[in-house]
Amino acid sequence: MISRPSSALSPSSALSPPLAEPSLTHMVTPGPELLDTAAGTLRMLAEPTRLHLLWQLSSGPKTVTELTDASGAPRTVVSQHLAKLRLSGLVDTRKDGRHVIYNLHDGHLVRLIRETINHADHLMTGEPIHG
Repeated sequence: MISRPSSALSPSSALSPPLAEPSLTHMVTPGPELLDTAAGTLRMLAEPTRLHLLWQLSSGPKTVTELTDASGAPRTVVSQHLAKLRLSGLVDTRKDGRHVIYNLHDGHLVRLIRETINHADHLMTGEPIHG
């Protein structure tokens, strides 16, 4: 999860120009804090069950029951992984009656997860690399 400096939330920020529209890429030079945040995101993806749950969510919102059925993992395991993903800021939740609906936090995560799976597929199948 990326946080804005506290100055971005101060009353004087009302005088600053508004933030630009969201972009697919960010031309930044990563410093230690950004690298640590990025590494934390990758650590959350480094567990196969969590990665599978995130891959399932890359196609759209799902309930715990849908994720349990798709993953084949016990419901308690799925719930524990979803709690970690929620606390890390990678997934968001909303209530729909008695059901909790899980969704990926943003499009960067959708692309990251899909590219991670595609990269692994290339490694396993020997498909030629591409740019």
